Amino acid sequence: MPRAFADISFTPGVKAAQARYGSRDNNRGFELAEDPRNELHEHEIEFIASRDSFYQATVSESGWPYVQHRGGPPGFLRVLDARTIGYADFRGNRQYLSVGNLNANDRVSLILMDYANRRRLKLWGRARIVHEADAPALLAQLGVPGYRAQVERGVLIHIEAIEWNCPQHITPRFTQAEVNAAVAPLLAELNALRTFAETHGRIAAEPSASNDTARE
Repeated sequence: MPRAFADISFTPGVKAAQARYGSRDNNRGFELAEDPRNELHEHEIEFIASRDSFYQATVSESGWPYVQHRGGPPGFLRVLDARTIGYADFRGNRQYLSVGNLNANDRVSLILMDYANRRRLKLWGRARIVHEADAPALLAQLGVPGYRAQVERGVLIHIEAIEWNCPQHITPRFTQAEVNAAVAPLLAELNALRTFAETHGRIAAEPSASNDTARE
């Protein structure tokens, strides 16, 4: 059984390119693998739950690809089961390019990035748009309490394939929260040193009792 992503992505044109550039034999292993990798396991679930954004690709009726950045609080992309993820679609610029594309062609591809640790997860799936009037319980499940953004609809994605990418060429970048967590121990140590220096500086500046007695 081939890897699901290879079954989807290794078209005749892709195989021809692999043959031309000398990687066909190496990539043939993906077509002979035993694990199709079309289900989420604990590692992927934890990774998805910690993401605060992803890139989503759809295809228009005229054949043009469109890539959109989706963002929100960490975990706004929800894992509903081993082969289903979903997210609340917040109001944006109201052009509805992705929504329109998905209404015509449900194929979708996602890339989830962890720049700090140079990791990325690729997902292929088929998307379904849901509205609160049709599935209020589901929209509530996808909602993000406390996040001030208007939810217009939900997007459910049935996963067809997953694949981890190599870290090559990923430039490390850090969110404000990651920077704060990294420098927190240094700030704590700095504050402790300041307190120590201020305390001992005051002690050194104060005359001792023996010196007071001698002066009397």
